[in-house]
Amino acid sequence: MISNGRPRRHRAPYGGRREGVLLSPVILTVLITGLAFATPRDIAFSRLLPAAPALAAAMWPVVPTILLGAFCLLVMIGLSFVYSDLGTPYTVAAIAAVTLAAAYTSHLRLQREEALFQIRLVADAAQRVLLRPLPRRVQDVEIESLYLAAQEQARIGGDFYEVADTPYGVRLLIGDVRGKGLSAVGAAAAVINCFRENAYDQPHLRGIIHRLETSMGRYSVATLDPDQSEHFATALIAEIPPAGGQLRILNCGHPPPLLMRSGELSVLEPTAASPPLNLATLIGDDYSVDTVSFASGDQMLLYTDGVTETRNRTGTFFPLPEWMRQLGPAAPRELLDRLHRDLLHYSGGRLDDDIAAVAVRCGRPGAQDRSA
Repeated sequence: MISNGRPRRHRAPYGGRREGVLLSPVILTVLITGLAFATPRDIAFSRLLPAAPALAAAMWPVVPTILLGAFCLLVMIGLSFVYSDLGTPYTVAAIAAVTLAAAYTSHLRLQREEALFQIRLVADAAQRVLLRPLPRRVQDVEIESLYLAAQEQARIGGDFYEVADTPYGVRLLIGDVRGKGLSAVGAAAAVINCFRENAYDQPHLRGIIHRLETSMGRYSVATLDPDQSEHFATALIAEIPPAGGQLRILNCGHPPPLLMRSGELSVLEPTAASPPLNLATLIGDDYSVDTVSFASGDQMLLYTDGVTETRNRTGTFFPLPEWMRQLGPAAPRELLDRLHRDLLHYSGGRLDDDIAAVAVRCGRPGAQDRSA
């Protein structure tokens, strides 16, 4: 589930509003025509007729815009038979000039819309490669994901996640590149691609992290960014072995996951700090792996700091642990849908940072439904 950080609108009201907007040039033409015939000649509403094709250029194709301008010309000629001293030649010339300019403007607008459409197709393809949809179930683990882009036109950003079904168990990755723009997207892609390659081969989480560290360092050296000379990222890898019953976590400076078990919430803080990616050479490369129990019915929420740093109008951060504790046990999809709605409501409909979240629930298919 990937979307921008704006509230969604229902299609029916939006569709009706859109039809009304598209018909506005016609409505304006009919209104001006009616006023021109119904009011005294001294008011001269007919001089407003050039506004109709000008408005049409903003939303109509070229041919309908020209046809509307031609209709306005006919209306003006018809008015000249009723009022002979309206200055018809000047108004007709204005309608013709505005119609030609409007047709050219409509042509340019359509060209730009087509170019933007092609750019969005490329962005959507990049999104599917970088943040491809996660499988809803891997082995005995139920998985759901959420991505909210802060910018309205954005498709992807510096937050990332991935899951791999490996011989060592289900391995999950979530992280956040410190930076912005295309360079942050490139760094996120480098980390994700490295994880996809090594998650299946490395028997230990530390081996994967070393690979990610190397990949991030190489990308930072190879990328020349005047705004940010070096990149680094927080990352968290979680592993659920095939036998189940436990969860291994290696947290490299990332926000701690939340674990819901039997209605009780735990914050899985690391026992020892591990350095973010591409900072190991500065603060050491000691990576700590924590192990916690993870039985059937337990649920874990992984997230980026965009969730906890969402502010309301008073500047207060979103209280994620308290929110999840009040929500209680919920299916992963329901949990993320509620989180989506409540984050938008809490922030007043606008997000200042990208948000990624992954909800994971352990158990055999249907086990939770039977226990509910």
